[in-house]
Amino acid sequence: MYALAQSAGLSGLSGFTVTVETDLGGGLPAFEIVGLPDAAVRESRERVRAAIKNAGYSFPVSRITVNLSPADKRKEGALYDLPIALSILAASGEIPREALKDITILGELALDGAVRPVPGVLPMVIDAKSRGISSFIIPDENGQEAACVPDVAVYPAGHLKELVAHFKGSDRISPLPCQTWNLNQNVYGADFSEIRGQQGAKRAAEVAVAGGHNLLMIGTPGSGKTMLARSIPSILPDLTFEEALEITKIHSVAGLVRGGLMQERPFRAPHHGASAAALIGGGTKAMPGEISLAHMGVLFLDELPEYQRPVLEALRQPLEDGFVTISRAAATSTYPADFILVAAMNPCPCGNYGSQINPCRCTPAMIDRYRGRLSGPLLDRIDLMIEMPEVRFEELSAAPAGETSKEIRERVNAARKIQRERFAGEGIFTNAEMSA
Repeated sequence: MYALAQSAGLSGLSGFTVTVETDLGGGLPAFEIVGLPDAAVRESRERVRAAIKNAGYSFPVSRITVNLSPADKRKEGALYDLPIALSILAASGEIPREALKDITILGELALDGAVRPVPGVLPMVIDAKSRGISSFIIPDENGQEAACVPDVAVYPAGHLKELVAHFKGSDRISPLPCQTWNLNQNVYGADFSEIRGQQGAKRAAEVAVAGGHNLLMIGTPGSGKTMLARSIPSILPDLTFEEALEITKIHSVAGLVRGGLMQERPFRAPHHGASAAALIGGGTKAMPGEISLAHMGVLFLDELPEYQRPVLEALRQPLEDGFVTISRAAATSTYPADFILVAAMNPCPCGNYGSQINPCRCTPAMIDRYRGRLSGPLLDRIDLMIEMPEVRFEELSAAPAGETSKEIRERVNAARKIQRERFAGEGIFTNAEMSA
């Protein structure tokens, strides 16, 4: 007996169709998966076998051959467990073979038949929709993510038993309602009104966010550099639906989405011990790095000179181009990386150079060597550089609260609106993207 099910695969941010063909033939019992599967796909044999049995169905005693087409594209991950299991049940007559037609199926199976979430659902659904597919079987936990795509029917799957009943017609699963874009009022962890003093630095942060400019803060320890940087998400401009969809796609590929569309612009703050692959992206599967996860948001590099020199130099091209291409032996992927770089550093190794309170213990040679860790080409890509002296206790305790982040964000939104109108139709959305 022969059965066919539709699934999908992922290459970078792009999806592609995978056809799961199952044949039950004569001969000694065996279970083979062909079509360039990786180790996780090959291991699905045992997961599928146990899930079918523990869900209360008979596993066919015959020679089972599963082909994942196209056979020349590598198939990765556990997302093929569910389509393989359903195609086996269709081939054995447990469910109608016609029921699997024109529906894309994704999902990992637990040994008891429960359906587990998988990464990259959103870009695969978007790609399948562009090819005319409008019905999807998606793991329950990925349902809200897939339902963000308009004009598709998303059927959430919690257990293999539910799907068998659905395809038999005895207990149909209701499709999820399409998630309408509704920007909720986000609650931020820090507000600009909590920052006392540093009016120049706060103004520089507002200008940087409004125009999409990179920002470097140089100041003594305790001057508020990190606090200011972590408050920047509260003044970032509101997301549009298209921007939220693009951000969510990247985080979906990285397996970081649990729910619907992301409602906040990303803020990423990797440790200075991060490798170039962690920051830029890489690995055997050419996965997105921190700069892509910060797309349309902020990448904060604290203690900038402490990062390894090759790591910082790897930032130069993405800062210029707004995207990064990662090439590996097994895959080549291009990810967007259009972010605002916010960096912070001390003025010298001890941190007290220029302080009015604590004396500096560094020699001129030590200061030059410390600042020399940042190359000229990298600094050339940073538009705004500000000095942040320490704020005395008297100023901290006496200064009134400043403007709230909401007031500043309204000005940022107004500035971005002017920029969009000025460059209408040119593909430019901020002043930082202007050509000479």
